[in-house]
Amino acid sequence: MEKAKSAAKQPKLDVEGYLTTALSSTPQELHQFFQSFLELHSRKLWHQLTLKLAEFFDYPLAKPFRVEVFSRFIRDFEEKLNALRLVEMGVIVSEDITNPVSHLEFLIDLLSRISKDKSPDAHVVLLSTVAHSKLSFGDVEGCRADIDAAWEILDDLNAVEPSVNATYYRAKAEYAPYYRNSLLYLACVDVQRDVNDQERLMRAHDLGVSALLGDTIYNFGELLLHPILNALDGTPYEWIKKLLFTFNEGNIGKFEALAPVFPKEPILQENFPFLRQKICLMALIESVFRRNAYDRTMTFQTIAEETRLAIDDVEHLLMKALSLKLIQGFIDQVEQKASITWVQPRVLSRQQIGALADRLKEWNTRLHGVEERVAPELLVTA
Repeated sequence: MEKAKSAAKQPKLDVEGYLTTALSSTPQELHQFFQSFLELHSRKLWHQLTLKLAEFFDYPLAKPFRVEVFSRFIRDFEEKLNALRLVEMGVIVSEDITNPVSHLEFLIDLLSRISKDKSPDAHVVLLSTVAHSKLSFGDVEGCRADIDAAWEILDDLNAVEPSVNATYYRAKAEYAPYYRNSLLYLACVDVQRDVNDQERLMRAHDLGVSALLGDTIYNFGELLLHPILNALDGTPYEWIKKLLFTFNEGNIGKFEALAPVFPKEPILQENFPFLRQKICLMALIESVFRRNAYDRTMTFQTIAEETRLAIDDVEHLLMKALSLKLIQGFIDQVEQKASITWVQPRVLSRQQIGALADRLKEWNTRLHGVEERVAPELLVTA
């Protein structure tokens, strides 16, 4: 009933007139799109039209016209489209609306047209986006109410697309679940073909921040190897990519060098104490990894120097690393030593691979020396 009332209030759109006008008032490069829109709309080929619209939204020159295309064209036949695809386009368009009030009004209006019963997954994505916008407004209570409503819908669903879960967890600021679900979503799509430039940048940014702030994420390998991270290159967020590699290397010096940039990303600045502890844990892992298997008994003093911590804080760091299963071993409180028997594996940088290669060469040389000593004895014995 509500949807019918909404449709009744919507004035009849002159789609053909709008597209004809757009052909003469937009850049030449966009004419191919509007000609296709005319033809596909007249033939009611909604799936093909959806694909063409996705291509249009991803075209750089189309950005100034996306809001108008959505409100004066897509609005005419939106009920014919897949609800989740419609919402995804709506979220992209909302980012082009710079006025915060208008931005939120646009999302809420679209939400009123997405049926919670017929399209629960699309409704959750949009509801989570609305919640995120409200949080940006400082409307914490409104955000919490929307998140609770989204959670109720998710509870009733048997299967949810990874992109839906990822959007929900981003709005809820649960970094580890967002990180996992977003990577799962990216594994199901062709990043270059199915994800537009703006979404690639957004996801790369959010994934980077989530990896850094996730309290159970100490292995960034899957993200560091993923092409989505290249979306940060040449942007104001490129330093986040450098920070991720810095954590993976456990390089406290580079971390401290990047610290002055943290205010550009307030959420990282607010969580600086947590990030400082996390880089210390990564430095501990790196320090253990660099050592040979027979040289992994370390004094608290050595660990303090490697992690730039006060010696009194070393035992707490070791216990934290053991509880997170980043390392395995034993702590001797009396002797103030730690014997590490295992360290969490992770993706290595070129420099780390080079160091590992040098260790393998050293091991091979020692093994060859043992052969030279043992072989003659075996021959004499034989």
